[in-house]
Amino acid sequence: MIFKQFSKAVLLTAGFAILGFSAHAQGDATKGEALFKANCTTCHKIESQLIGPALGPLVTAETDDKWLTKWVQNNQALIAAKDPKALKIYNQFNQQGMTVFGSLSDGDVANILAYIRADWKTQQTAAPAAGAAGVSGATADSGPSDLVIWGLLGVIVVAFIVILVLNKVIGTLERLLFKGKGIILEDEVETEDGVAKVSVDKMAGLKHLAKNKKFIFFVILCGTVACGSWTWVTLWNTNVHQGYQPEQPIHFPHDLHAGVMKIDCQYCHSGAYKSKNATIPSLNICMNCHKVVKQDSKEIQKIYAALGYDPKTQKYDSTKSRPIQWVRVHNLPDLVYFNHSQHVKVGGIKCQTCHGPVQTMKEIYQYSPLTMKWCIQCHKRTEVDFSKGGHKGNAYYDNMIAVHDRIKRGEKVTEASMGGIECGKCHY
Repeated sequence: MIFKQFSKAVLLTAGFAILGFSAHAQGDATKGEALFKANCTTCHKIESQLIGPALGPLVTAETDDKWLTKWVQNNQALIAAKDPKALKIYNQFNQQGMTVFGSLSDGDVANILAYIRADWKTQQTAAPAAGAAGVSGATADSGPSDLVIWGLLGVIVVAFIVILVLNKVIGTLERLLFKGKGIILEDEVETEDGVAKVSVDKMAGLKHLAKNKKFIFFVILCGTVACGSWTWVTLWNTNVHQGYQPEQPIHFPHDLHAGVMKIDCQYCHSGAYKSKNATIPSLNICMNCHKVVKQDSKEIQKIYAALGYDPKTQKYDSTKSRPIQWVRVHNLPDLVYFNHSQHVKVGGIKCQTCHGPVQTMKEIYQYSPLTMKWCIQCHKRTEVDFSKGGHKGNAYYDNMIAVHDRIKRGEKVTEASMGGIECGKCHY
């Protein structure tokens, strides 16, 4: 009796625990999608790394939803408490703490986690079909895989060896067959002791292969495939400078300024918010800090020399000043029109979306391929929020909504009302 009562109590407790865990882990993916887009898309993607890590595999692998909830709501508290998981993530991303979302309830976080897992599962299920169609969900614009090219060359070499071996075997079998019929080959003579080989043309084998139409066709086919593959790879990568990292006249560590010091990108590249070009900052921007900071650094001394500045007298000599010959990293063709302000101010795009994690780069390099395909993929994925307050209610989208409302009312709409008389439409 005691054992039965104990068993019932244990089963009842286990049942409530399972139900409690299920209730905690269960969430509404539909509600989670709206919360995710409103709070998380600035720094995270589900399928790939943006500023923060890819959330799909991370959230799916982590089964402790209670810990994930604490991390989302107040990751700084976990880091301060020296939680092992929190410290691992914190150190992995150069000790950059995630934004605290104290306004999100436990249910909100559960909904977000449910959406991430559901979307990641959908992407994983669709991945084989997308791969078969030659379409990838990733943003990287890569050409034919090196593994495929080397695999193809390996198949050609193996096939060539197999053909040589088969020809050798066929030759041996022919000799045995002719010998059985008493036929003497050209490179053999009869003696009293049997058959003895005599010296023959060493190129006879190659000459024989040259007369083999199947072998000649195979060689031509392999050569055509190899040359075609080489041509394809060469053309695919023409003017694609992904990974380009030139040596600059002054070493500027972005990981120190944008990462450790957390200086906003637009403090230096102020043109990104208001003009077509992001602009290269003048040395006077550097002097805002380095007129005092690290005066003895060799790199800072280069700035002083370029400005004709004497740190001892704190005076400038314009006769000694000279421009710094920076080497351009990101260079689009002349036929491409790209406006930074349209993406940064209107679209609300983060610098890292195109330029990668600059806050981790010791020296800047071209992170993205910057190809037409890469830009089109981004435009296909990026959603435009026309709702009230969407994109912070900027005038561009407000004007578009107003124009559409006028069309619905049957009112006249001119090119000017669509921004057709803006200077930048023709002059850039």
